[in-house]
Amino acid sequence: MPAFRSCLAGALAVVAAACTPTLDWRELRPEGSGALVLLPCRPSVQVRGVRLAGQTVRLAMHACSAGGATWALAVADVGDPAQVAPALDELRRAAAANLGAAGGQPLPLTVAGATPNPSSMRLQISGRLADGSAVQEQVAVFARGTQVFQASVIGERLPADGVETFFASLRAGS
Repeated sequence: MPAFRSCLAGALAVVAAACTPTLDWRELRPEGSGALVLLPCRPSVQVRGVRLAGQTVRLAMHACSAGGATWALAVADVGDPAQVAPALDELRRAAAANLGAAGGQPLPLTVAGATPNPSSMRLQISGRLADGSAVQEQVAVFARGTQVFQASVIGERLPADGVETFFASLRAGS
């Protein structure tokens, strides 16, 4: 009987592990931003000063890795409405340049609560990392007031359902 229980316990552990989802969705509400996004893993946050639209701003990057991809939401406040479009353009160009790509294929983007801006967009980018490995990235840039956001998913192959869940969950404010 103890051997049976041991086998049963082992079998249950294998079944439980097989049922564990690769993408474990949870809400992220970056402090002070009013934004909301679903991430498939527990993010870490890094905050640093970056040059954006001709000034140094505080950028908070919330990121995690799951399902063979890295998922992230970055937020910064440029403080001046005239700097929002240039900041969005810089974020978009930097995402492509980081992969050695000139641009990307436009995709639909709808973010509830976002301030309309012609520089807001979502792109599919194909490129290479510094080590030469091929990657895919989807990136969206958008704003609410003077806050600018960059949401991205990057990996060798992007899980289509997960990517759509991530981008569909984006909210710029309540």
